[in-house]
Amino acid sequence: MRGRSALSTVLALSFSLALAGLVPLGGAPPSAAAAPIGVAQARAIQDGSTATVRGYVVGQPVGSDAVVTSSFPTDYALALADAPGETDTSDMLYVQIPSGFRADFGLASNPGRLGELLDVTGTLTAYFSRPGLKSGTQFAVVGGGGDGGDGGGGDPGGDGPAGYYDAADGLTGSALKSALHGIIDDHTELSYSTVWTALRETDEDPGNSGNVIELYTGRSISKYDNGGNVGDWNREHTWAKSHGDFGTSAGAGTDLHHLRPSDVQVNSTRSNKDFDEGGSSVSGCTGCSTDSNSFEPPDRVKGDVARMLFYMAVRYEGSDGPDLELNDSVSNGSAPLHGRISVLLDWHASDPVSATERSRNEIIYSDWQGNRNPFIDHPEWADQIW
Repeated sequence: MRGRSALSTVLALSFSLALAGLVPLGGAPPSAAAAPIGVAQARAIQDGSTATVRGYVVGQPVGSDAVVTSSFPTDYALALADAPGETDTSDMLYVQIPSGFRADFGLASNPGRLGELLDVTGTLTAYFSRPGLKSGTQFAVVGGGGDGGDGGGGDPGGDGPAGYYDAADGLTGSALKSALHGIIDDHTELSYSTVWTALRETDEDPGNSGNVIELYTGRSISKYDNGGNVGDWNREHTWAKSHGDFGTSAGAGTDLHHLRPSDVQVNSTRSNKDFDEGGSSVSGCTGCSTDSNSFEPPDRVKGDVARMLFYMAVRYEGSDGPDLELNDSVSNGSAPLHGRISVLLDWHASDPVSATERSRNEIIYSDWQGNRNPFIDHPEWADQIW
């Protein structure tokens, strides 16, 4: 009886501990959370896995080999190292700061973060073409402080950074279009050669960091198989550059919000045609169709195409470049017009904004141009303008 009583006491104690969450009913203690890894280890992995990295804030990356330690220009990035005061960029990890964490961890707003020891959880993948940590989900100061959650807005893209679209609140029609133009028109303009480098980041294959995804074919291809030969990828102007005759000049000709990797031959087939439905199938591009004056992309990117053209029609209003407008024609030639708006609105509705678009929008905003595509952040605005 005394043995049975002792056993009952042990079982009751185990059950009580299980209810308290201290010991699982199976008897084994709960597994501990994975320990943070150091910067050197994080630099060596870079395989797209998720990890928590511990390191000292040693500056802000502003280029592949450039890290500043004062007069921080933005809140978009920071550099971590295993030793405070590290100055060799080859010993640093470049960390992207998602919009929800910038107010607390961005160095322009918080220069006092320099020298602090942080734990940052994110994806181990290249940033600024160097070993990096992106898509962060947690930032915390080791030993206290910091935001351990999602920062109240950690979804890249979402409806945009706090306050970004305040000037457009409550507006519709031409007033909304004008307000959005004022929000997005002042941005960094790239050279056409820099577009190659940027597309390697904005359109990186999430399953293979050495590749990009082509817009129309969906093919994953090496980042460095770019050029003009058969099988290469090149820079597709979704808003055909002859529609407004802006070519490849800085501004409309190099704006990442409508430039995408595209198979050379498919890009040639698309040429400068307007977008519409119908025609014959396109070799090498499942779901693509074309006729003498129009091109139809596959269903999976029809909404992407529409939102890129919506952006261009709002961004370029003639004050500092071509005055681009959408119409319902497929015979626009070299006029600064693109169509067909009725079809584009249908595509916008049938192919909603994807996680890929949101991620791309965030990268362009954070790393390259400093502006956003409003129709990715607020899809409802398309119908309120057109």
